[in-house]
Amino acid sequence: MLATAAALLVDAGTAQAAGERYVALGDSYSSGVGAGSYLSDSGSCKRSSRSYPALWSAANAPSSFSFVACSGATSTTVRNSQLGSLNSSTSLVSVSAGGNDIGFADIMGVCVLQSDQACINAVSEGTSKARNQLPGQLDQLYSNIKSRSPQARVMVLGYPRLYKLGSCIVGIGDTKRKALDEAADTLNGVISQRAAAAGFRFIDVRGAFSGHEICSGDAWIHSTRIPVDESYHPNSRGQQYGYLPSFDAIA
Repeated sequence: MLATAAALLVDAGTAQAAGERYVALGDSYSSGVGAGSYLSDSGSCKRSSRSYPALWSAANAPSSFSFVACSGATSTTVRNSQLGSLNSSTSLVSVSAGGNDIGFADIMGVCVLQSDQACINAVSEGTSKARNQLPGQLDQLYSNIKSRSPQARVMVLGYPRLYKLGSCIVGIGDTKRKALDEAADTLNGVISQRAAAAGFRFIDVRGAFSGHEICSGDAWIHSTRIPVDESYHPNSRGQQYGYLPSFDAIA
């Protein structure tokens, strides 16, 4: 009897996924920069077949899948260039945005190349943007998503902490690592609040990546590497074992 009930639940879940009309929006953490296997038609957006949206679609076979997340996207560029994929029949949306709004790449450049104090100053400037500018930008984005796809379940994905502290003797020091991890916490807090205000579901991936940060010995996030744009992004394991299960558990 229990086995029959479980089978019915699995079948129901499969049927629901098969009927989904899924649109994947967002920045490089959703496009899959760092995971490799980039789709030939994605150009500089670097959409990967190993990204969590592509992996979820391959496993669940939704009735439609529009993958428009793009490397370098801000909340404004998502709003201006990606929302055309949404419509009234869209039933599932994933989106990550906010890191580029606060200057993630520039902050990392300062922290890798300059002094502890310069890094702390750059992080402080970024977290100030997160607290003071980002909420309004996210509110606009989420409002536009809701107006285009009012019936969709919208999943807003956050960002992992980059570093495990006290574990590395190479690369940047723990003063910088701690500042960057605290910036990730601030960013996730702002995104979570604005997602809740919009009636969307926030997916916190920090727990999934715990023990798999840079310096952990089993990192699911790249440190500095070539090509440089893949630095400080999830690798294929981060997408498969960090982001995908976090998304799948809710979607």
